[in-house]
Amino acid sequence: MLDQNKAVIGDPVPQILRQWLQTWRPCFTAPSWEHVLVLVMGGLLATGKRTVTSCLRVTGRAQAVNFASYHQILSRARWSSRAVARRLLGIIVERLVPDGPVVIGMDDTIERRWGRRINARGIYRDPVRSSHGHFVKASGLRWLSFMVLTPVSWTSLIKALPILTLLAPSERSNLRRGCRHKLLTDWARQGALQLSRWLPDRRIIFVGDSSFAVHELAHAITPRATLISRLRLDASLFAPPARRTKRTMGRPAQKGPALPKLKTLLANPATRWTKIIVSAWYGHVNGKALDITSDIALWYRPGTPVLPVRWVLVRDPGGKRDPQAFFSTDITLEPADIIALYVRRWQIEVTFAETRAHLGVETQRQWTDNAIARTTPALLGLYSLISLWACDLLATTNIPYAAAWYRKTSLTFSDAIAAVRLQLWVGDINQRSPPHREPHYIPTSRLERMAQALCFAT
Repeated sequence: MLDQNKAVIGDPVPQILRQWLQTWRPCFTAPSWEHVLVLVMGGLLATGKRTVTSCLRVTGRAQAVNFASYHQILSRARWSSRAVARRLLGIIVERLVPDGPVVIGMDDTIERRWGRRINARGIYRDPVRSSHGHFVKASGLRWLSFMVLTPVSWTSLIKALPILTLLAPSERSNLRRGCRHKLLTDWARQGALQLSRWLPDRRIIFVGDSSFAVHELAHAITPRATLISRLRLDASLFAPPARRTKRTMGRPAQKGPALPKLKTLLANPATRWTKIIVSAWYGHVNGKALDITSDIALWYRPGTPVLPVRWVLVRDPGGKRDPQAFFSTDITLEPADIIALYVRRWQIEVTFAETRAHLGVETQRQWTDNAIARTTPALLGLYSLISLWACDLLATTNIPYAAAWYRKTSLTFSDAIAAVRLQLWVGDINQRSPPHREPHYIPTSRLERMAQALCFAT
């Protein structure tokens, strides 16, 4: 029985959390595993900053004399973040995408950090604060994140669940260390090929914005997966080469005559358009009518082989949005499917915003290379775990935190993390009817820490 008056130093890790994380037990040694459980528990329960000390405080270990051991899990302990990511990918695919193609979005984000000791830091364009006519610089770390774009049971929306996040050091950092600088597309190529090797028997579709519409990346991905991205309106597209006859001499032609630019097709009144309805197009929940035209062509740049793609040109009949073009390296995909798959990637920005708001991304204080390379991917991976665990704790028919003035119609990530936190705080209290009449009390120390979490929440 839990004693109401007995003071304990540190809450034991709930059994439900051990069950949830059992898949990752082989990735760590026995001593490290106990420390990892405490850090994950603290990362879930803490509010505000996600430092190691805040995790220890919220789990009742503020007086732990071995606090340095928890810091060393991130900075010195030997464990592979790639092995952790591989198991996370396997669980997400097994539970949420048991069949059909696995759609993976990729995008970069800037974690705003300052400090002389942060070696990988650089100066980048801030995509959140910048606009077409206003350029804002930000100092920080550049991360490339791969996320599974899939529906989950507790919400009607597509969720972007991070599985693999890579640190892309700045060019100045690489020059200082004498390393060859890798472009963002180089990291995207390595990450995409790694994920393809982890899922050898599944069809994978990678979705990225115009930053990933690069010939080298498309050629590297195409043998193993499909790439869907934006296409420039002035892209060089060509017809297939003419059929070669027996009397033709010389090297076979790679491409045929150049096709009209997509921007020329926009201005041509003879272009034939087809009207379709696309859901979730720039906030149109009930669908948006669009005009599209599509065809198959060879995408070519001097110095690289030709690549057959299906391009889709989209225009807004109302004229509120500028025309856009998309392409797919899988020419068998229907134009409407290409647009629907690309629209999924818009949830990536939502994931980045929610991890900053609810999981404390950008509030860490690590400065060693190992700790930096592990902490942010761990917090992004925690977002995916919370979304998975919420599938067992939430139902779309049960809308928490509703009120007369707040007609909430669907669940959000704030509901998911609240359900997980509630399970960790009081899940082991009166979980079922006890065999005896003595009641189970919430320990006083836990009540105090719950009150402190509320008092210091920001």
